Amino acid sequence: MPYNLGMNQVTLVLPFALPAPELVADLIRAMQAPALAALLTRTSAQQFFDFDNSTRVLPHEAWLAHALGLGPAPARVEAGVGFAAAAMRGFGLDPADGVWFLVHPVHVQISRNHLLMGDPRQLALDDAESRALFDAAKPYFDEIGKPLLYGDAHTWFARADDWAALRCASPDAATSQNLNAWMPEGPCALATRKLQNEVQMLWFNHPVNEARQARGAAPVNFFWLWGGAQASPTPAATLSGAAGAGPTLFTSEVPAWLAALAEPSRRAASAPLVLASNADDALVVLGGLAGAGLNSDWSVWLMHLQMLEREWFAPLLAALKDGRVGSVRLVLNHRDAYAEFTSTRGAQRKFWRKPTLNKLIK
Repeated sequence: MPYNLGMNQVTLVLPFALPAPELVADLIRAMQAPALAALLTRTSAQQFFDFDNSTRVLPHEAWLAHALGLGPAPARVEAGVGFAAAAMRGFGLDPADGVWFLVHPVHVQISRNHLLMGDPRQLALDDAESRALFDAAKPYFDEIGKPLLYGDAHTWFARADDWAALRCASPDAATSQNLNAWMPEGPCALATRKLQNEVQMLWFNHPVNEARQARGAAPVNFFWLWGGAQASPTPAATLSGAAGAGPTLFTSEVPAWLAALAEPSRRAASAPLVLASNADDALVVLGGLAGAGLNSDWSVWLMHLQMLEREWFAPLLAALKDGRVGSVRLVLNHRDAYAEFTSTRGAQRKFWRKPTLNKLIK
């Protein structure tokens, strides 16, 4: 079950669960989600927030950074969010000091006028391939004084103290966008681009990419750098504003760097959900809609939402009604806005409020 008996509040963060305004009416007509409708309609609190994505992150990323004590409130984010140092600890790495960045090997489509980054979720890069590319690139990082550490196949880390002022975009914010507008900005931006170009040329004829292309897979021809954070001796580990410092829970559908923010011992790769039985509150990130939303694959989006209805919304609604869960909060977003809906057992007794998915329309 996606909750623990006796939990006070369960918060579900659902990236790209808020349909874009131009599509919301059509998607609502196609959705069969009565439990979600009840959670959205019979509420004790609800609010929509506009979000300025010139901050170079997406609304759910800014919201999570604040909830985890890693950044300001979403309305106050100015330039990116610093996840790197916290994520390193999840991989068993120790950012003792300095400024660290997340580094992701990615595929970029190169055209005459622009670059376009593919969804990293679809790259299907295995550990052996990633290790070979990492080993090839590491001397280039070392040569300019930027130590490179390996987390997993999709997640590396680089220390770059003098790049602390860089304005970097998250990979999800940049995916499917013209990368010319999303490259690192500010001091040392030229140095980062020079390193990206050198590694791009290094990997062009790398045996890993030759083998990938031979079997019809996209080559790994670029790296994406973001999430710069100053290391601190005591990591932020509590949920700001939560009643009690419950742990953070993640599903396996979210990127590994994000799942790494949970305690490493609870990050079992074989488990679909990481649970802690002693928690009073839970924060759960369900990332399965993000890939479909980023790639505008709305049939897949609808199918996944139906799975969420069966496996999450309906069980949580039942637990809310019989008192096993005190409250359920949903945090949904698209690129330019996010919304919060909180329901309680008392709110579910408001029978005069007919459940409707039209609450997804601002």
